Amino acid sequence: MLKIDHLSINYPGFNLQNVSFEVGTGEYFVLFGPTGSGKTVLFELITGLRRPEAGSIHINGRNLTRTDPACRRLGYVPQDLALIPFKTVWQNVAFGLYSRTFRPKTENRRQESREIDRRVNEILEKLKIGHLARRLPAYLSGGEKQRVALGRALVVQPDIMLLDEPLSALDEGTGNDLMREIKALHRQFGTTTLHICHRREEMLYLADRVAVMQDGAVIRIGNPDKV
Repeated sequence: MLKIDHLSINYPGFNLQNVSFEVGTGEYFVLFGPTGSGKTVLFELITGLRRPEAGSIHINGRNLTRTDPACRRLGYVPQDLALIPFKTVWQNVAFGLYSRTFRPKTENRRQESREIDRRVNEILEKLKIGHLARRLPAYLSGGEKQRVALGRALVVQPDIMLLDEPLSALDEGTGNDLMREIKALHRQFGTTTLHICHRREEMLYLADRVAVMQDGAVIRIGNPDKV
């Protein structure tokens, strides 16, 4: 569960104003609004890349407002994907599992290595990119890169998934295919998910609930059809 309580931050020419909402365990929650409405700034506060001037962030009852980003147990797919260009698809997906926060709890290094192999290979197959495991990001299509970024976020079994405009850079056909895959993955894993978008069709297809943002504020929250 994610609880955002009266979160605020001020910049020259832009303020995020007193934002509050809750995302239930296993819910797919969409932040919907035009470019410049504050959606990405809000994500950066949740991930810890920025610090709020007021308000708090709780995940599963823990106050993480001032916690280091690496300790928040989040899976994050940024707009630019941030794939490591000199690492293969397999290595990109496995990357988070080598951190202290997400390392599998096993009795020894050999077991740990086997568990990492199992989890990465399982995610690659579920995302239909197992055949690309040894390929570098430069040799992937836009849709394939998105799947690698999704795999890297899912493989660590995060408490919350954050998806920042994951379909915006894709053509309509590829975007629709990936949208259906994201929906299927959410049904399979049940991970609590917060998703940014500005396309009405994307919001209607994916969201259990939606928060509409405008000028740094949440102006309405509810069922996507009614909103």
